[in-house]
Parts: sequence; structure tokens; C-alpha cells
Amino acid sequence: MTTSLQGLLAGWITGQRWFAGKGRAIDDLSIDSEIEIAAGDPAMLHLIVCVRQGDQRTRYQIPVGLRERLPDRLEHARIGGCRRDGREVEVYDALHDAALTGHLLEGMAGDRRFGGLAFHRARGVEIDTSLRSLVLTAEQSNTSLVYGDKYIFKLFRQLTPGINPELEIVTALADAGSTHVAKPYGWIETTLTGEPTTLAIMQEYLQHATEGWAMALTSVRDLYACPEGMPAEDAGGDFAAEARRLGLATAQVHGELARAFPTGTIEPPEIKRMTERFRRRLDLAVAEVPPLGEHAGVAAEAFDRLSDLGHEIPVQRVHGDYHLGQVMRTMTDWVVLDFEGEPGQPLAERRALDSPLRDVAGMLRSFDYAARHLLAGRPDAGELESRAREWAERNRAAFLAGYSAGGGRIRGDDAVLLRALELSKAVYEVVYEARNRPSWLPIPLAAFR
Repeated sequence: MTTSLQGLLAGWITGQRWFAGKGRAIDDLSIDSEIEIAAGDPAMLHLIVCVRQGDQRTRYQIPVGLRERLPDRLEHARIGGCRRDGREVEVYDALHDAALTGHLLEGMAGDRRFGGLAFHRARGVEIDTSLRSLVLTAEQSNTSLVYGDKYIFKLFRQLTPGINPELEIVTALADAGSTHVAKPYGWIETTLTGEPTTLAIMQEYLQHATEGWAMALTSVRDLYACPEGMPAEDAGGDFAAEARRLGLATAQVHGELARAFPTGTIEPPEIKRMTERFRRRLDLAVAEVPPLGEHAGVAAEAFDRLSDLGHEIPVQRVHGDYHLGQVMRTMTDWVVLDFEGEPGQPLAERRALDSPLRDVAGMLRSFDYAARHLLAGRPDAGELESRAREWAERNRAAFLAGYSAGGGRIRGDDAVLLRALELSKAVYEVVYEARNRPSWLPIPLAAFR
């Protein structure tokens, strides 16, 4: 009996890193859209599938390749065999086949359309269509290809109707001349439920840049390897100067966002409602992770102080998921990546105006993580705790100093909001670590001491 394409995909999709419904049975998988991008052998189809799990329906995009015979180099991308147009073919993930992914470059370079798929080239750029692609394997929720040493192409696997915030923000900031975003080269879109919907975006590949998280961990390792008693500023690989530059760049990006998009304010009644949401999350977190209970008073006090604010708070477009893994250090400056916000949140929330201090709080939490995550499982963790605290405090202070120097607002009652946002983030982290990495639970718990 020949398996249908739907049947193949239903069996394959649950094993993919980007599949959001792990641990729950698939009740149904349907193909909502099937568009041919390339004919022949190999052929390339663009599929949008809808997965039903209980009362939840989630759309994914899957570019598939079709070949009569699958070469060994593509065996790892195999989905299965099925009968199509009267012949038996091998079906596989087309993003792993450089013989097919060139069509994506050609589509962008030529502003082409394939049925309901529209390929767009960014204004004022040229695209080299001769480059071959390689799939990056680090991502969880998307799939990225690198073309030569020039472009990185990110395909959003889980689809939500609407324009992706990353495309919207990167395009606006690049048009305004920002040096803190990777240059956009093109994107792909379609229409879902009547809304223009971003499927993929291609930007400059920062080949010689270094991720902020990797730089921070190198600094922490150097500190831990130094003789006892040596201060953090004297250790090799001190990160504080870079933390300050990162704060400066963050403030500049916030300023650019405020100029490129609408801004607003939230009034005291909305601040109180926000604080109530923080309190409810804290209560739920304590119920799920009892060790948080003995520290919950610290967060509750911070939330009470926020609730008592009697004036408005400025809001604007922000990054929304800001941490050391979202920034790259080039030869000249810091570049900010992944403006799509938290992928698990509704698109309207990711595009909503918020306090820029939410991004600041996220980066402050990231410094704590960089300082302490190397302690997990170490027999000398207790001896190194003071060094971890020293590194985090030094770099947090440097980041805030740079943020203020760059025009970022942290004065007066802003500190009350920042503290509440940081502890709200730590509450989320406590629940996440308890569910996924129990050995890391002491990291967010340290925020409440």
C-alpha cells in the first residue's frame, strides 16, 4: 500500500526540532497549499500544512524535494517514498538540497511569483544567485540556510498570519541607516486568512562576527581559571568594556525604533493591570516550583512598588526577546538579531508597544546566566559563587552605564519598573528550568536573593 504525502508528513513532522506540538498525538494533518517552485528531477514543492491536535490547529511550511532516487548525501533529510503523478518518488526536506535551494535565491533576485508565493528583493540590493547553501543546525523554531559567505536565509516553520516583526523592524531600521542590524536582502510572503504573511527573510551573513553569549562565556571561564582573589577587571578576557558598548548600542537601537515606529504611554490603571499579571504568574510559579516560595516576597515587594507608580510609562516597539544570544560583535560594533520576539507568543503581542526596559531586563538576566551556568555540576561551585556574582554585577553595571550614555532612560522611578520586569523574567525562568533543566534552577533563583 502506497503512503500518501499527508501520511508521510504526519509521521515525519513530530520528530523535527521546530515542531511545536511534541508529546501530543496528531489527530489530522492536511495540506492547505501546494505550489510547485521547480519541476523535473529533482522537483521542489512548497507546502503549507495544517496540523490538528485536539482543538489546536497549527500551520507549518515545508519545502519538499522529489527525486526518483535519493543520493546518500540526502538520506538524512528523507521523509519517505510515495506515488506522485503515476511514479514512485522519494520525498525529502528540500532545504538540505543545494540543487534546489538556488531557486529561492533566483526567486528573490527576480521578484518572482509562484502561484500564491511572492518573492521580494530588498530595495537597492543585488543578489548573487550562484552561491550554494548550507543548513545551520543550531535553531529550534526556524530553519536557516547560509549561502556562501554572503547571506543567511531564515525560513519561519510555524506560521502565524501577518507580517513578521523581524522583517518589519529590520527593513525600517536599515532604510533609516542603522548600523546595528544585518542588511536585509529579500523575503518571501504569501496570504493566510486574508493577511500578508511573512514566510522567510534573507539578510547579510555576519561571517566574522562573534556571538555575545560565546564572548561572555569565554570571559567567565578566564575569570574562573584565575588565582583566587584576583578581581574580575584584572582577569584575562574581561567583558566589561564590551558590555558597556553593548549597552550603548542597545540604547541607539531603541532610539532608532522610537523614530521609525509609533510610540505611546501606558497610564497608572494599565500599570496596575500589568502588575496583577505579574502577581498571577508568580503565584502559579510558586505552586509549580515550591522552592521559589521562600523567595517570592522579594518579587511581590517589587511588584507592589510598581503598582504604586502614579505616572505614565513611555512605550514603543522593542526587541522582545533580548539576550546575549541575540547580539553579534562585528569588527566595528554590536549588531542585533532576531527581532521577531518570543516565537510562542501571539503576533499581536510581539508587535505591541512595550517599555524598552523590558529589553534591558532581558539582557541583565542574560548576564546572570552567563556568570552562573558554568557552575552547574562543578564540585567547586560554592567557592566560585562569589566570582560569578562579581562578574555579573560588574557587567550589568557596565551595560547600564553604556545604555544611559547612549540616551537610554533609566532614572528615578524607571529603576522600579526595571526591577519588576527583571524579576518577572526570573519567575518565567524558574518555571522553564524546573521543567526542562532542573540542574540550572539555582540560576534564576539567585535573582531573588
